Amino acid sequence: MSLTAKDKGPSVEPVPAGVHVAVCYGVVDLGTQFNPKFNKHARKVLVLWELPQCRADFERDGQKQNLPRAISQRYTLSLSEKANLRRDLESWRGRKFTAQELSGFDLQAVLGAPCQLQIVHEAGKEGRSFAAIAALMALPKGTARPKPENPLLFFTFEGVQGHPALPPHMPDWIKELIAQSREWTGQPAPASSTKPSTPTSATDGDDLPF
Repeated sequence: MSLTAKDKGPSVEPVPAGVHVAVCYGVVDLGTQFNPKFNKHARKVLVLWELPQCRADFERDGQKQNLPRAISQRYTLSLSEKANLRRDLESWRGRKFTAQELSGFDLQAVLGAPCQLQIVHEAGKEGRSFAAIAALMALPKGTARPKPENPLLFFTFEGVQGHPALPPHMPDWIKELIAQSREWTGQPAPASSTKPSTPTSATDGDDLPF
């Protein structure tokens, strides 16, 4: 029996701080996750963006390719008045939600939609800094709309029984998050739990600014 320490290798430089043009390429339902800090469960969703003007070399399909850097944000699946998801979506859209939209907004509508992200650097563990999204804004009028270079990634537990199939190109770190959810493990919800305040059932998307 042994206890082995290893060098984790060089750390990846965080995405540069500043305002970046971005495009959404992923919306992933993480299911109901436990937050030990607040000792409660909540339904979570992960939104992923790529930054077409901030690039690096990556290995894909056995070949080195120059691709956009990416960043993600985890939200509670809610459009309540104080919810971060509602705040960022309204800033992204450039207008408030209508009462009808608040009754059920389909998050799949943001896939492929461009925006601006204000990114800052914050201190993390072991003294390393990491990139965080400080603000999300609509793309200025007249700015060219970038198209995603990564395959679009969408996953949801809604309307599916048992274990739904995970997209084959989903990164392992996201699969590991999903595997911790109550929906994936089959844990029953406590009697006091409530459903997310905002369903993601589709609404009429003809006037969506995405």
